[in-house]
Amino acid sequence: MVLRFYNTLSRQKEVFTPLQEGEVRMYHCGPTVYKRPHIGNYRAFLFADLLRRWFEANELKVTQVMNLTDVGHLTDDADAGEDKLQQEAERTKVDPWAIVDQVSQAFFADLNALGVVPAHHYPRATDHIPEMVAMIEILLEKGHAYRVGDNIYFDVHSFPEYGKLSGNRVEDLEAGARLEINQEKRHPADFALWKSDPHHLMKWNTAFGEDGFPGWHIECSAMARKYLGDHFDLHTGGEDNVFPHHECEIAQSESALNGSFVSLWMHTRFLQVDGGKMSKSLGNVYSIDDLIERGFHPFDFRFLVQRGHYRTSLNFTWEALKGAAEARKSLQDLWSRLANEMSKVSGLSAAAALAQAEAAAEVAPFAKEFREGLNDDLNTSKAVAALFGLRTAVLRADFPEPNRTAAAALLYAADLILGLFPAEEDSADGLSDAEIEALVLARTAAKAAKDFAAADDLRNQLTTAGIVVEDTPQGAKWHRG
Repeated sequence: MVLRFYNTLSRQKEVFTPLQEGEVRMYHCGPTVYKRPHIGNYRAFLFADLLRRWFEANELKVTQVMNLTDVGHLTDDADAGEDKLQQEAERTKVDPWAIVDQVSQAFFADLNALGVVPAHHYPRATDHIPEMVAMIEILLEKGHAYRVGDNIYFDVHSFPEYGKLSGNRVEDLEAGARLEINQEKRHPADFALWKSDPHHLMKWNTAFGEDGFPGWHIECSAMARKYLGDHFDLHTGGEDNVFPHHECEIAQSESALNGSFVSLWMHTRFLQVDGGKMSKSLGNVYSIDDLIERGFHPFDFRFLVQRGHYRTSLNFTWEALKGAAEARKSLQDLWSRLANEMSKVSGLSAAAALAQAEAAAEVAPFAKEFREGLNDDLNTSKAVAALFGLRTAVLRADFPEPNRTAAAALLYAADLILGLFPAEEDSADGLSDAEIEALVLARTAAKAAKDFAAADDLRNQLTTAGIVVEDTPQGAKWHRG
């Protein structure tokens, strides 16, 4: 089966073909580390994680980059307002470099709590000033940028395709709305590549002057080029990144490098809260810690996000999170019921586990639905539905015994791909699978010897440990309660 993804640039689904056979290079816009990211930010980061996992499940070698923006991102996302890091530093009276370290640590702690596979590179903008300066110098030399004093701007009229990602036309982008009136610019849509400000807390001495700092857009272009090359496969972000950020990335990168920048652009929709935007005044700007304090596991939020398609609106409510937690628990129950068989598939790759599931007649339809869903623009709704279909089938009294291992293989693969179950939940009761199996076998032997007191004692030990034992015509079956 082929992978098909919706390309924001072409506005249609396309067959995904890596630029280099067997490899995928992708870049994700990460957080601006001036404040701890809220749950809305994590929809895009979880989407990036799912992409990584699904590519690897299709046996592709992935190079994944997610940047940390620690300078140059202004408060209106364009060229007006204060630098977000500088504004937070002045508000809190804390050094901006210290803020970056604190917020970055919290960000990585959240990613770990959510089970996100670490990217291969997390470049910080402030560590890549030379790369940005080099790209700006190319744009100046080619006539795509112009200098006004120590400020440097990109000339959008020099790139005829400006607007091809967002649909915005240069002639429609007049001053007002999101474009500030700036007399230095030749056109209101021109954007800053480098800004000079002697009062800026984070500044660098470069060929452009002594008190400069980069514009937000040039950062990602320069860092992506360093780690992924002039042309790479995939770039993601939230829908708010389409314009101006990603539009500007395309313009400056393709102008500097004379060719296509990115083959596939993918964007997630916003996460709403209670049907609207998150707002401090409404008290609904939640962090991962807020979810934990309410008694939820971060994986419950992960599952809530993945039950909906990334290109559809998703509304966060506490009731919705509760429903996701209960649904995830039902899949955890299925995992426990298949614990005996899980030991046989543990350690397989996602690709091998899926192949094993697809080879079994009773499980193949669910495995096919799971794969088809993810191959079709990461349709996680369809993939998750396949897992609940599997659960219903396994719980039937007539589910064929030989297929239980295949069912375990599908659920195991789904966990590797979707991230359903935290590793610590597998042995939360303190007994390993081998220890449980030994107790169950001892109970079976005691019953065969008609030592019912010993059998009852062994069953009580298992019950106390949270293990449910069911006597079936095929023998004793157990699962974690």
